[in-house]
Amino acid sequence: MAKKPDSLLGKFLFWRARNISQDRFVLILSLVVGLISGLVAVTLKNTTHFIQQFIRSDFLNQYFNLYYFAFPIIGIGLTLLVKSWIKGPVGEGIPSALFSISRRSGFIKSYKMYASVITSAFTVGFGGSVGLEGPTVSTGSAIGSNLGRMMHLNFRQRILMIGCATAGAIAAIFNAPIAAIIFTIEIFSLDLTLASLVPLLIASVSGAVMSIFIQGNDHLFHYSSIDAFAVSHLPWYALLGVLTALVSVYFNKVYFYFDAFFTGIESRWKKLLLGGVSLGLLIWLVPPLYGEGYATINALLNGQAFSVVQQSLVMDWFEGPYIVIGLLLGLVFIKILAAVFTMGAGGVGGIFAPSLFVGSSLGFVFAYALNTWGIAEINTTNFALVGMAGLMAGVLHAPLTAIFMIAEITAGYNLFLPLMVVSAISYLVTKNLMPYSIYNMQLAKRGDLITHNKDQAILTLLKLDKVIEKDFKKVSPEMNLGELVKVVSKSHRNLFPVLDENKKLVGVLTLDDFRGIMFEQERYEDTFVSELMSLPPATIQVNESMASVMKKFQSTGAWNLPVVEKGEYRGFVSKSKLFSVYRRKLMEFS
Repeated sequence: MAKKPDSLLGKFLFWRARNISQDRFVLILSLVVGLISGLVAVTLKNTTHFIQQFIRSDFLNQYFNLYYFAFPIIGIGLTLLVKSWIKGPVGEGIPSALFSISRRSGFIKSYKMYASVITSAFTVGFGGSVGLEGPTVSTGSAIGSNLGRMMHLNFRQRILMIGCATAGAIAAIFNAPIAAIIFTIEIFSLDLTLASLVPLLIASVSGAVMSIFIQGNDHLFHYSSIDAFAVSHLPWYALLGVLTALVSVYFNKVYFYFDAFFTGIESRWKKLLLGGVSLGLLIWLVPPLYGEGYATINALLNGQAFSVVQQSLVMDWFEGPYIVIGLLLGLVFIKILAAVFTMGAGGVGGIFAPSLFVGSSLGFVFAYALNTWGIAEINTTNFALVGMAGLMAGVLHAPLTAIFMIAEITAGYNLFLPLMVVSAISYLVTKNLMPYSIYNMQLAKRGDLITHNKDQAILTLLKLDKVIEKDFKKVSPEMNLGELVKVVSKSHRNLFPVLDENKKLVGVLTLDDFRGIMFEQERYEDTFVSELMSLPPATIQVNESMASVMKKFQSTGAWNLPVVEKGEYRGFVSKSKLFSVYRRKLMEFS
């Protein structure tokens, strides 16, 4: 009889295994993860707002305008101190969660359960121009992953817990549980089956309920009214779709350019100085860039453009509709700069909120300009909302999320058709110009991206070092046939790597290459391996992606290919071993 565990967790797992089925236990965990993610989202949001309210309090209000420049730098400086204490990488949440799925079997380090919450609260609370959605997802995903590890869940179930955490977090932030499920499926490429849909549904609803329970049934965005869709406005919506696509491409290009620029700077304090000063200067000149920017979005949704632009120094000397149009266009193109300066300086946050900010500004100024020039009479609120969907579809490559999130936010389907038109156009144009989104560009470059293509997803999950075989007898080019026969007699393989004195691979030798002469003893002394060997049809580098490895097998028709690292021999990969591991991983993944 097996000995019962002594620890409390062990006793619980023992009891659970006897009394609760695995499928039912996963449903219970999805509820727990959803509630925790909702609590994390509300806690982070309220903590950030508390910091912002303290900064804007009467105690500091008289100095606030002067310190628009300083506060973001102080916040990022505090973030860097926390990072130094944590002693681990703390970055944008959703890409790190995607990487944990593709390359870490769904395991996320435990410190990430609190790291992003602390650092992003300082970054955004003091004015960093990024969002809290990514850090919330990062924290929730880490909780889901570690809970799954503690409860001994398998790979597929751990991935599902990460997805449940994401759904719960997004549902709590936006009070949009349907959009949260769709976002999780689009971004994390989860299979839409009943086994995954029901836990996601439970987590999403529980996250939204947790948010409503703490802070009431209130949406993040508020607006006065929207007009019903008119067919005559369809060309303007189509044109907005094209504009949101072009701005999405600009958004991505600027993000990756400055990401590479700041990555090339080794000193974190140089990054703080350069990025922090640039950010502080931007916010001092353009105050609406301060923080996430949801106050600005709500002002535009209610047609209060003047309250947004009047904070600019330009309004002290100029006035009129053309100045409003110019300043709002400035917000469209400068917000992404403020976001990348925040993250480049060392701040922690996401690009979800900046994309909504840019989309609402673009949609509003587009409608406002048409109304001002007398070209058309259209509702600025409609176009601000639809512009948000267009930027989400283009920047995040998540068109369905964009459609359903704005539809849920507006609590109706009056805008459903224009949302579909703008999101589809924006996504298709952006996808054609930028194949990958901000979330998965870096992963795609490294071959670590999980997609809805199951074959491609399995290859991404496979690791080359798991399929390398090393039990091959090595031979040298100078070895004669007699010595080679002695090696063959001790080997159970019919393939032999040929290495020089520096362990560099110079060729391969198969049994078929010398089978006809191996028993001709008169040739033992004057026939050498260098005469019998041949070059391999291709070689595999140790850091090569499995998709590339499969292409080499397909193009060469080889059954075995050698693996090298800077020319040095490391082993062989066989097609049979690769297919065997692929089959096991497919069963595990599905």
